[in-house]
Amino acid sequence: MACKFQRILLKLSGEVLAGEQGHGFDFDVIERICSAVKSVTEMGVQVGIVIGGGNFWRGRSSGTMDRQRADSIGMLGTVMNSIAVADTLIALGVPAKVYSAVPMEPIAEGYNPEKVKWDLGQGTVTIFGAGTGNPFFSTDSAGALRAAQIEADVIFKATNVEGVYDKDPNKFPDAVKFDTLTQTELLEKGLTVMDAAAASLCRDNGIDILVFNLNDPQNIVRAVRGENVGTLVSSQ
Repeated sequence: MACKFQRILLKLSGEVLAGEQGHGFDFDVIERICSAVKSVTEMGVQVGIVIGGGNFWRGRSSGTMDRQRADSIGMLGTVMNSIAVADTLIALGVPAKVYSAVPMEPIAEGYNPEKVKWDLGQGTVTIFGAGTGNPFFSTDSAGALRAAQIEADVIFKATNVEGVYDKDPNKFPDAVKFDTLTQTELLEKGLTVMDAAAASLCRDNGIDILVFNLNDPQNIVRAVRGENVGTLVSSQ
């Protein structure tokens, strides 16, 4: 079946890897996500992945820690998540490689855009750890940055809701879902799909964002096929 996208950047939260336990790894959940990624690679789609670290650390969890050191802990969490996802993909027979924005050899190779593009062209899933390598930037910003660098067709922003709503659907039963939206509208309405820096970077580089529910990981496959999944936030 024809694919709507040829190269995607999949943005996952760290929390999704923890499943219902809320912390650490739920490898059944990780395997379901990786099985969906395997399906799209078998369709010829090139996949890059950025993962948050919230299943281990969220910001200054102590409330008093220095922001830069707290963000360093978060970067380490994203690398742990990247290694876990890479290991699961490899076990499923999918070539996968972890790149880190912070030098961590031999645990993860330092980020190199030319090597990454070569790996993608060879069908290797490239997983980007340690965010942007800098404090004060979210992993959403890292996702937008890596999407621009690898020239991804789209960012797949996987969430726990069906798409983008005018207000939080978990709190307001009358929340209205958008089928399509522009990134300018996203910023003007103050909708918190991504932080403003990430959304602006996507808009400035012409990268669309597809927001959808990851409770069913097969939505990744449906989205690649161009089925009506989630909300498309257009850069136009």
